[in-house]
Amino acid sequence: MASNILGKISKERTISAVVIVIAALAAILPGGIILAAVLYGVSVIGYLELTKACGVRQKTQEGMDDKRLNALEIVGVAAVTGYYAAVYVTHPGAGFLSGLPDAGFSALDIGIMISLFLSLIMMMSVYVFAFPKYSAHQVMAAYFSLVYAPVMLSFVFLTRQLEYGVYLVWMIFINSWISDTCAYLVGVMAGKHKLAPVLSPKKSVEGSVGGIAGAALAGALFGHYLDTVLGTGQFVFLLFLVGGIGSVISQIGDLAASAVKRNYDIKDYGKLIPGHGGIMDRFDSVIFTAPITYFLIILFMG
Repeated sequence: MASNILGKISKERTISAVVIVIAALAAILPGGIILAAVLYGVSVIGYLELTKACGVRQKTQEGMDDKRLNALEIVGVAAVTGYYAAVYVTHPGAGFLSGLPDAGFSALDIGIMISLFLSLIMMMSVYVFAFPKYSAHQVMAAYFSLVYAPVMLSFVFLTRQLEYGVYLVWMIFINSWISDTCAYLVGVMAGKHKLAPVLSPKKSVEGSVGGIAGAALAGALFGHYLDTVLGTGQFVFLLFLVGGIGSVISQIGDLAASAVKRNYDIKDYGKLIPGHGGIMDRFDSVIFTAPITYFLIILFMG
């Protein structure tokens, strides 16, 4: 009986993983508005998973989860929409706001700052005009959810829009999924010292080191492939560093998502992806690796 259940779960996870890979290819390869639209949809779902988990959505009088969005969540979805619109219009390849005067910030910088500021103002407006319906904790959790999922996921789009972005964007997933796989395998074979014994007893220091080494090696191999195909000589060491550092951040992201679930006593963020849970369960580490991958590439490539 138990083996049948485990087999079903494993089959569901495998099918879901294949579907996710196909969907990622279909969105990332064309890039542009297709990728932005897909990330927007994923971000909205992730945002609502977080607001529900963190108590932004209130319980019904019977103590059940309210299926209706409250005012804070509605404003939050509007904030996600405004943020993605700002990123799409102001990213360097868009050309919509190229005539802005030079104030020490790029159009993208200004778009992100303004959208995040306006998002905070909208949420605080709900807080003060509906007072005392919503607590300060709910407002902070709503804004945290905006930054945690939608903002950080948007760096998948921004990485794709870089020079060579159609190739470099895959480092986000190498940093996350290759690191996770290597950490698991090394942990099973040689794990002895607990990495976070209270939060995640099965994770080991040895597994963590294996994940870092695996992602760094995968990055170097991918860099060698790109240098060969593109005729450049800059990617081996760059992607070795991006892989190693990205793996560290990926593992923090994985543990952070687990910590939030522990704090709020939930098993999964959602049930959207069979065998995996919700968006936040499947993309917990990707959410963290996307920004660090983008910034490391910007830093080292100029």
